[in-house]
This record gives sequence, C-alpha cells and structure tokens, in this order.
Amino acid sequence: MLRHWKLAAAAVLLAATVVSLSANPAVAAPSEGGLGHLVREYQTRVPDKYTAGSWAPFAKALTTAAGVAGNRSAATSEVASAKTALMNAAADLKAADEGTFQTITNNTFWNDTSGNPIYSQGGGVFKFGDTYYWYGVHYTGAELYRANPTRKYDGNVGFVSIPVYSSKDLVNWKFENRVATRSTGVGNGANLGGAGWVGRLGVSYNENTGKYVLAVQMWHTGRGGHGVLLLQGDSPTDTFDYGYFQTQITNSPTTGTGDQTVFTDDNGKDYLIFSNREGRGRAFVAKFRESDSLRIEPAVQIGSNSSGREGNAMFKLDGKYYHAASDLHGWNSSVTHVLESSGIQSGYSGEYTLAGTEMDYSHVTQTGFFVTVKGAKQNTVIFAGDRWADFAWNGLGYNQWMPVTKTGARPQFHSVSQWQFNAITGEWRVGPRNNYVLNPDFQADRVTVSTLTGWTNFRESGPSSIVTNVSGGAIGSRFGLRVGASQSYAGGVRQQVAVPGGIYTLSLSAKTSGSLSSAQVTVTDASGNSRTLNIPGSSGWTRRELPGIPLAAGTATITIRAASGNGYLFADALGLVNASAAGQG
Repeated sequence: MLRHWKLAAAAVLLAATVVSLSANPAVAAPSEGGLGHLVREYQTRVPDKYTAGSWAPFAKALTTAAGVAGNRSAATSEVASAKTALMNAAADLKAADEGTFQTITNNTFWNDTSGNPIYSQGGGVFKFGDTYYWYGVHYTGAELYRANPTRKYDGNVGFVSIPVYSSKDLVNWKFENRVATRSTGVGNGANLGGAGWVGRLGVSYNENTGKYVLAVQMWHTGRGGHGVLLLQGDSPTDTFDYGYFQTQITNSPTTGTGDQTVFTDDNGKDYLIFSNREGRGRAFVAKFRESDSLRIEPAVQIGSNSSGREGNAMFKLDGKYYHAASDLHGWNSSVTHVLESSGIQSGYSGEYTLAGTEMDYSHVTQTGFFVTVKGAKQNTVIFAGDRWADFAWNGLGYNQWMPVTKTGARPQFHSVSQWQFNAITGEWRVGPRNNYVLNPDFQADRVTVSTLTGWTNFRESGPSSIVTNVSGGAIGSRFGLRVGASQSYAGGVRQQVAVPGGIYTLSLSAKTSGSLSSAQVTVTDASGNSRTLNIPGSSGWTRRELPGIPLAAGTATITIRAASGNGYLFADALGLVNASAAGQG
C-alpha cells in the first residue's frame, strides 16, 4: 500500500513537471526535430487514464526527453537515446480500464476518421510508443476500382504517394501525412515519380540514430533497376528523405526482392522478409544493419518452393516465428502457406497450409502483413490481407483483416466478414453482422472451375458435371455459381460451417434460365432441423431472403440445389447472418 502511494505521488509530481514544461514560457520549448514532435505528442497523455505504476516511468522519460529536445547543443546520440527511452516508456503504458470492443467490417472500402478513403496497400502496421502507424501505397488504380469495382483495371499501378495513418485501437485510423510522394528524391537526381514500380514496404526504428527507416521495393531505370529503397524520417509521421538504394542483397540470386515486408522482433531487431525477385522460389530473412538501418545485411534462406511464393510476411505468436506467403499468380487470392520455427533465421519446418484459409482463399485475399497485439488478457495476431485493385478483380475492399489465434499446436485463421476487437485486452469476438458462409461469392483464381473452393459438389442424376462458376455475378461481382445442364439433371453444392445457436437470416441473389422443376437453398442445423428458401424463376438477378431460421449451435449444412430437364440456376452473394446477434450489436 505504501509503495503504491509513493508511485502515485511521484506520478502526480512528474505530471505537473511535464505540464509546466509545455505551459511555462521560461522553460525551453521542444525543438522542431523528431524528438520535439514526440514530446509534444506525448504531452497530450492524461495520467488518470493509465496505471500509476506505468505512468511514473513514462512521466520521467517525458521530462528527460523534453529537456533534451529543448537543448540545442544536445548530441545526436543523446537525442536518439532520449527518443528511444520515451518510446519504450510509452509502449509500456497500461490503460487504467479494459478498453472497448471496436468493429472491423470487411468486404467494403474503408475510410479514415475524416471520412476520406484509405488508400494503403502492400505496407504494414507498426507500433511506435503507444500508437499504431499504418503505412502503405496509394495507387491510381485504387481510385478507379473504388469508384467502379465491377471490372478489371489492368496495369493501373501508377504511384501516387505513401500515406501514414495513426490509431490507438487498430480500427479508427487518422490520416497524418504523406511520408513520400512522386517528388521524393531517390538519389542521383531521380525521384519516385520516375519509378516504374513502388510498393511492398515497411518501417523500422533505429535506436542508434533515432531515425525511422522505410524500406520499399523500387524499380527505377534511372537508378539501376530493381532494389530496396531506404528512406528515413525523424518521426513516424515525418516527410521521409533519401537514405540509400540497395540493388543486391547478399545470398539472394537476383537483384531487388520478390514481395517483401518488415518484421520487428520482441528485442527490437528489424528484419526484411522477402523472396528472390525472379521465380520467387526462395524465402529469405535478412537483418537491417544495426548501426543505422540503411543497409540490408546478407540474407539467410529459410525455405523454398519450386512453384514460387509471394506476399511474403512474418508474425510471431507464443514464441514461434511464422513465415507466411501466398501462391505465385499475380496479386490474386490463395490459401496461406506457412513455415514455422523457434528461431528467426534457422530451423524452419516444411511448408503447410494455415488452417482456416483453405475454405475461401484466405477470405479472398493475398497475404499482406501481420500485426501482433500483446493484450492484457491474450495475444492476437491480425492477418492483413490485400485485395488488389489491379487485374485480379477480387471483390469489394482492398484491406481485409482477420484474427489469427493459437489454441493448439498450430495457428488458426478465422475467416470472418465482421468481427470486434479490443486492442487493450487483445480479445476478439465475431461481429453481429458476420456472414457465416465461406466463399459466398464463388470466387476462383480468375478462371472458371467445376469445383469451387469451400463447396462440395453433389449429383443426384444427370451428367457428371453440372456445377461451375460463371463470369458476371450479382451487382457486378466477378463470378457467380451456376448449377444446371442442357439435359435432365438434379444436384448442386453444399457447405458445412460452424455456427453459434441463434435466429438466422438466409439470403442470396439468384436468377434462372429455362424451366426448373426445383431451385432452392436449404439450411440444416446440428440437430437435423431444416429450413428451405425456394427460388422462383427470374431472368434477372433478384435478392431473396428467408428470415427467422432457428439454428442449434454446431455444424450447419448449407445446400444449393436445382433440378430441371433443361435449365439453370445462378446464385451469388450468399448470406447467413445471426439476426439475434445483429439485434444486440
């Protein structure tokens, strides 16, 4: 009790000191450099929002940092040390309450807190101090696709900028700055506007220089071709400037990199996760040079696959490292392939599929990056998948975020269209408007197929093949399901999913051609109880809905069936939503 009282008293005293630094004109104001920026940012923190035990060291670090920032003769090393100590103390702040759940909704285009579009692809989220910062690339094609997401946009990867957004809860994102633009210099008088490709980036913090270093793929004929561009800034939201352009990483067989991300380990060491550029069959982990992070050290190969992999990224959960990547087929969705190890640069397992990604192509995304949240109650990894606006045409929304947890020997991906997350405790739960159907839009790898991922074909009579996906789905989506034949048949597709008990609404868009003797969607719960939505004939896409379906907790079976002598059922945008949960959300 006495120790707690002393800590609280110290916190009040230090907080008053910090307030006096910003309010008393006799005290030197923080400089305009990166440290001054951080001091001003952290002076907005309120003591009673944090525990006394975590506030006291933070307030002390803030006081010290303010003094260094106000000292124009402070050495560079002193500034870097004060900045690092302040960020570490801020990162250790513990909220006085348990936070709140915020809702993440996928399959839509996201906006920032000002209501403007978030254009951020192929980047990463990094926590500096107590704040998360999201960096990515804004492409011209992203604007076109958002305005009209009903077609492909081939080759629209013109670079606009690298924006940065900030958040405390990983859900509400405030636009901060464009850390790099087309006018950003890249050495030898060249700039980013002259690059043929800019993308796949991440940011690290260097404790020795106090600089934030952005590593980004660049292809620039005026700078010698492919390589890793390293830019640096004084604060997470600073305008970043040229640091170095590295065309070759030792031990990689090609110049430049295949897809890449930045991973920061628990000890603060930073690594570039990448594959070789041509073929992309080898997975590498390479350290950033510790002195200034402006060079990538010799890479260590941790795995290989002759088919090639892209979307290379890494996360750490319960002491193990996981390298994740997608199939190599040009910005399209796929299952997620994983290598695991207890050491970051050695001892990786053979490749396996991340459980939960096999039913719907990782929620119809390509591996983008991961965010590990160490909450007060549990650790949760966020899988940040990309849906590119370029030629893949993968559905609404560029950014699809899903939770990854570990309850057994291996991690589990949870494909949810809506979920709620508490960034303080690390807890998550399924959202009230979540669609429990997996691959509800019948996507595939840009081709028509007779077996759709996540669905099982069944045939009662007629020809052996009566199922395919066809181009031109409902509301402009790329594909829809077609069941039928030009002769007598009966059959369709079915899927089994785990659902909680509740009252559900079943919905879909459907149309028909020819004359069908039967067209329906049936849901059967774990107790064997069934409800059926009959689909009448319609030459155009029509939305159908069946509310009030009681489902017992457990495995539910969704069946789409048609029968005809010469006719077809088309279905798309299938939904199964727990209406009883939605009413509470």
